[in-house]
Amino acid sequence: MANILRRWVESDSRELKRLDQKADQIEALKDQMAALSDTELQAKTPEFKERLKNGETLDDILVEAFAVAREGAKRVLGLFPFHVQLMGGMILHGGNIAEMRTGEGKTLTATLPVYLNALAGKGVHVVTVNEYLAQRDATEMGELYNWLGLSVGLNLTDKSSEEKREAYNADITYSTNSEIGFDYLRDNMVVYKEDMVQRPLNFALIDEVDSILIDEARTPLIISGQSEAGAHMYEIADKFVKTLTEEDYNIDWESKSISLTEDGIRRAEKYFNQDNLYDVENASLNHHLDQALRANYIMSKDKDYMVQDGEALIVDQFTGRVMEGRRFGDGLHQAIEAKEHVEIQDEAKTMATITYQNLFRMYHKLSGMTGTAKTEEEEFREIYNMEVTTVPTNRPIARDDRPDLLYPTLESKFSAVVKEIKALHTKGQPLLIGTVAVETSEYLSRLLDRENIPHVVLNAKNHAREAEIITNAGQKGAVTIATNMAGRGTDIKLGPGVRELGGLAVIGTERHESRRIDNQLRGRAGRQGDAGMSQFYLSLEDDLMIRFGSERIKNLLSRMKIADEDAVIQSRMITRQVESAQKRVEGNNYDSRKNVLQYDDVMRAQREVIYKERQEVIMEDKSLKDVIMPMAYRTIDRVVDAHTQNKKDFDLDTITDFTKSALVNEDTVSNADFEGKSIKDIKQDLYDRADAVYAEKEKQLYDPEQMLEFEKVVILRVVDQHWTDHIDTMDQLRQSVGLRGYGQLNPLVEYQQEGYRMFNEMVGDIEYEATRLFMKSEIRQNLER
Repeated sequence: MANILRRWVESDSRELKRLDQKADQIEALKDQMAALSDTELQAKTPEFKERLKNGETLDDILVEAFAVAREGAKRVLGLFPFHVQLMGGMILHGGNIAEMRTGEGKTLTATLPVYLNALAGKGVHVVTVNEYLAQRDATEMGELYNWLGLSVGLNLTDKSSEEKREAYNADITYSTNSEIGFDYLRDNMVVYKEDMVQRPLNFALIDEVDSILIDEARTPLIISGQSEAGAHMYEIADKFVKTLTEEDYNIDWESKSISLTEDGIRRAEKYFNQDNLYDVENASLNHHLDQALRANYIMSKDKDYMVQDGEALIVDQFTGRVMEGRRFGDGLHQAIEAKEHVEIQDEAKTMATITYQNLFRMYHKLSGMTGTAKTEEEEFREIYNMEVTTVPTNRPIARDDRPDLLYPTLESKFSAVVKEIKALHTKGQPLLIGTVAVETSEYLSRLLDRENIPHVVLNAKNHAREAEIITNAGQKGAVTIATNMAGRGTDIKLGPGVRELGGLAVIGTERHESRRIDNQLRGRAGRQGDAGMSQFYLSLEDDLMIRFGSERIKNLLSRMKIADEDAVIQSRMITRQVESAQKRVEGNNYDSRKNVLQYDDVMRAQREVIYKERQEVIMEDKSLKDVIMPMAYRTIDRVVDAHTQNKKDFDLDTITDFTKSALVNEDTVSNADFEGKSIKDIKQDLYDRADAVYAEKEKQLYDPEQMLEFEKVVILRVVDQHWTDHIDTMDQLRQSVGLRGYGQLNPLVEYQQEGYRMFNEMVGDIEYEATRLFMKSEIRQNLER
């Protein structure tokens, strides 16, 4: 093992040494496990479960359980985990991130901690980036788990509630990140506990953890209902912004923001017949104009979104895949639909929302694996409390990573790319060409068609064939164009005779905003010690260069006296400059995600209170008197306190009106009932009246089950209505507090303080409305489900 330990990449030496020693202990049981019959090996699972019941911990049985799972994999799958895979498995069990290079067998590595943690019986979620991978891994790895006596569930979008519940109740559940998130939100919207599908969130092991916890974490999950906003305003705003010229608006590409210039404002005021575009009453118009500007001049078709079958679909910037079921928020999606002249779907009202950060931080234990995590190490530690450990490769990396080639123009760059593809294809070396956007992949495809070079294109428009295309990308003469890291999770295996030709050649047509994505593309070549090559082609007209690096690198080029339009420079210095630009973008993106999280943390605290109360109501199986009556008492306290502040002259009219409208029959109360009484006595009088009404309801509903049902329906109806309204209000607050920064106020602090005040108001409104509805409603109508 000394050779392996010499090859670690980062300063993980102490941790790797500990893992190495533990892996030696697991390997020492190899012969002992091999000597067991199938029946004896399978009997280890109930034995482990019994030992856990008797007080042993998962750490106590780790060495034996890993040895059992390893031997089981050999017999069932024909795969025997390497020493480094044992080390990776222990990192995952520890609730951390294992960075393992492409082709090092992450899927097999995961079976070890998944088996161990499933023995506790609390559920293990294996989370993948798409449903194809969830199905594939549940089927292939499921054979091992089933053979060892554990149940495996598969949770997909199209499953019914019963099928989802069965999947979540299995020892091991395979699913996607979005489906787990949506199921969590839906579970907290149901009225009956029988309709819930999830168990408490115990242990999640995330495949491609950087993709899920970093790349997708900028967009929260949202469940929406219908809003009252119409489509016509989007069409009007779109029609206007299409008349603008470049003098009418300013774009800041670094922040991707856009605003009207003075000329643009004057044109808008004339077009919409307004004296002042920024009057308060024009807030809605301004919102629609802002989104129309963004849709038309910042959002690019086939890069940020695509139109397919008359529908605008989001393209994931990081994977090139369509983001199924996701829409841009705040009316931007509707503005894009207006721009593209497709049907404008109704703007939705947010009913439930959560960020991926706060979803996955609810798990008792969280771990993940990927080929690229070190560049985001700080974020994983700070946000998720997970350490990143780089696992040594099973064999030394033999890939040739060449310095970037820089060209003056896009045209000269793509000309050089096609020339290189042609040369390598002629000798039969397989090529994987990475592009940043769908439009780039299609442009390059047209260039290759002109040269009669056969190839396949993998982008958001044909991701269904993803695995098949990627699997064949290592065959002799294959030319594959793929957007970003499309095809992740599927190994590219070299065909016969390819090693002798130099292995897989990876060509990047542009540097991505994130170094991780570039590293993922590079990592497709050189798996398990294979030969391979990677080369990035850049130009001064690339998006990254325009936004962050162009002037600095142009100055560098001028100092090096490179001026020719067809000039090319290959230098480690250029590569370092580009990576410096990428670090700036990564920093901006991290700040963006952290900002989203800081605001959502306010909502998280509120969401936890509401969902906890909801759970208690749903799970109650006897009586909710201890919930409904304290609500009534607190409501009485608030009303009486508010209208007895003038110690000499109580506002008895309002107290009487409240009593009539929210507590009792109108004929049974008047001001005279409260005259001459102290505040304490007035409250006690109202408490007694509320108690009497409750007792009367119990008589009407002599069956305790019916009474419980009535209480549940009343409380949940009120809570859900006010909570969805509150989410909407908080969303509007978040948009408005940004302006307070101009007044030297911290927008986040303002949001926290206002949000806290609004939450307390909502709680008071919920308690008042639940009291009124319970005390005054006709019982039968509330029992309708």
